Amino acid sequence: MSHAADIPVWAAVLTAFFVLVGAGFTVIGALGLLRLKTFYERMHAPTLGSTWGAAGVLIGSIIFFSVLQSRPVLHEALIAVFVTVTTPVTLMLLARAALYRDRAERNPEVPGRAKAQSDDE
Repeated sequence: MSHAADIPVWAAVLTAFFVLVGAGFTVIGALGLLRLKTFYERMHAPTLGSTWGAAGVLIGSIIFFSVLQSRPVLHEALIAVFVTVTTPVTLMLLARAALYRDRAERNPEVPGRAKAQSDDE
C-alpha cells in the first residue's frame, strides 16, 4: 500500500514541521474565532488561519509525496490556488452581507453609507 517507512529522516522531519506549523496556524485562527467579540473581528482570524494552515499542511504533503514517489508531486498546488482565491472572496461576501444587514437594521455601531459627490450637488 504505502511505503512511508522508506522515507528519509530529513523528509520526515520537514514534513512533520510543516504539518505542525500548519496545524498551529489553524488552531490560532480557531481561537481567534472564539475569543474576538464582534462578527467583523471574528471573520479575520479564521480566514488567515485557514489560509496559512492549509499552506503548511500542503507544503508538508508536497515534500512527503515527492520524496516517497521520487518525482515532484504538485497536485497540492492546485488546492493552494483554490484556497488562496476562494478564502478572500468568501470573506468579502460575508462582510458585505453582514454590513448590509446591519445597515438595514440601523445598527448604531455601523457607519452609514458614504454619500457620493453627485448627491451633494
